[in-house]
Amino acid sequence: MERIKLKKLLKRLKIKTCKGVKEIEITGICANSKLVAPGNLFIAKKGLSHDGTEFIPEAIAAGATAVLTDLYNPFLSDVVQIIHPDVNAIEALLAKEYYRLADEKLFLVGITGTNGKTTTACLVKHILDKLGSLCGLIGSIEWIIGKHHFPATHTTPDVLTNFKLFNDMTLAKCKSCVMEVSSHALDQGRVKEVEFDVAVFTNLDQDHLDYHMYIQNYLQAKLKLFSQLDPLGHKGPKTAIINLDSASAEEIMKNTKAHLFTYGIDARADLCAKQINLTPEGIECFIHYQEEKVKLVSHLIGKHNLYNLLGAIGVGLSHGYCLKKIIYTIKSFNQVPGRLEKVDNSRGLHIFVDYAHTENALECVLSALREIKQVPLIVVFGCGGNRDRQKRAKMGGIAEKLADVVIVTTDNPRQEDPQEIVNDILKGCKNPKTVLTILNRKEAIFSAIKRGSSKDIVLIAGKGHETYQVFSQQSVVFDDRLVAKLACESAVFN
Repeated sequence: MERIKLKKLLKRLKIKTCKGVKEIEITGICANSKLVAPGNLFIAKKGLSHDGTEFIPEAIAAGATAVLTDLYNPFLSDVVQIIHPDVNAIEALLAKEYYRLADEKLFLVGITGTNGKTTTACLVKHILDKLGSLCGLIGSIEWIIGKHHFPATHTTPDVLTNFKLFNDMTLAKCKSCVMEVSSHALDQGRVKEVEFDVAVFTNLDQDHLDYHMYIQNYLQAKLKLFSQLDPLGHKGPKTAIINLDSASAEEIMKNTKAHLFTYGIDARADLCAKQINLTPEGIECFIHYQEEKVKLVSHLIGKHNLYNLLGAIGVGLSHGYCLKKIIYTIKSFNQVPGRLEKVDNSRGLHIFVDYAHTENALECVLSALREIKQVPLIVVFGCGGNRDRQKRAKMGGIAEKLADVVIVTTDNPRQEDPQEIVNDILKGCKNPKTVLTILNRKEAIFSAIKRGSSKDIVLIAGKGHETYQVFSQQSVVFDDRLVAKLACESAVFN
């Protein structure tokens, strides 16, 4: 448990208004009154639907000895009150100071983009670990601190959690950290005051418009990661690694002061792949960088994963490692959970589970499977409820175009009527009568696998690594991989 004198903490932040004894020790910082522990400083921040000052009594009852708030309350006599006009604005600075500038002690990599964040982040961790820089990870599947793995609660946690994780990583002897940075996190200031050394832009596709409303707003959120790369920061020069084949690359490059490093396949980039051979076993190609040309062999499947590989290689190069050593480490990288993850089964079926839940991601995965094996392709997918409705019809059209058999089912319907979501998907299909609709996801997966022969490919898309399904009243245990295995072992095949 971190401890620091309140007086020392306030001096660093130059906060002058404080009512109460400053000599107390702070045992932690918390913005959720339900998680407050004795000796904590409670941040009464303003949220979208609640004002944190409403929960100050609850925080004090739980043991908080100090509160950060925007207005002095003379009736609170048993707690130190730190007064600041903009509590939300100072939260990140407070966390950074409390956790001893932990972000500045790590080689810190932030990855943003619609698709590819998770795979690229896992590749970066693998490369840095193998080359001697023990790397922590903050991502959508899990958080990794040294040898310890924790299930992720968000793709990018809140700002207090981020700084705590950075500090925990330094204590675990990590030298670097890679994190997925979502557009929500950027818009909500969850990585505010974090000093990144490298920022990676993978691509931009339509997603999260239920939150951002317009694609330009979505892009503007992504831009924040690159505009905050300060070459004059405490750790020196910064690097922006950008997929030059993305239509949004130019906009990203115009909005950063960092050193630019580009990668691509079609465009003339700093780092590029040539002589590409995509097979059912993986990827073979030659990587070109400056005067070097090195052969790459990877177990990952598909062109979209080649982009992820290039982005990760770019991070390794920016950290000072040589191209040959970086590419050598990639040979031992096998799989990311729920990203074109092959489901082993006794029947020898080609079954893949993937997280693809956007138009571009679904197109990339289906195209990859179509390219590597010219056999019938069956896809099972749905769309999440209470999320961007505009992408549903587009995903329906992509599935109909690239798959031989399309089975539309539920994803995480949340508060929406599953049938209405399916109807939105079918609007994008030219011949919706040829598309099968099975609302029960388990039955849909069973049906797809029952239809498939040993030569066919079955793709189960949308949920990937997730182990639950969210309905309006409850969440239930559901893992596409386990259900697919169960289907293969089912008596329906006998």
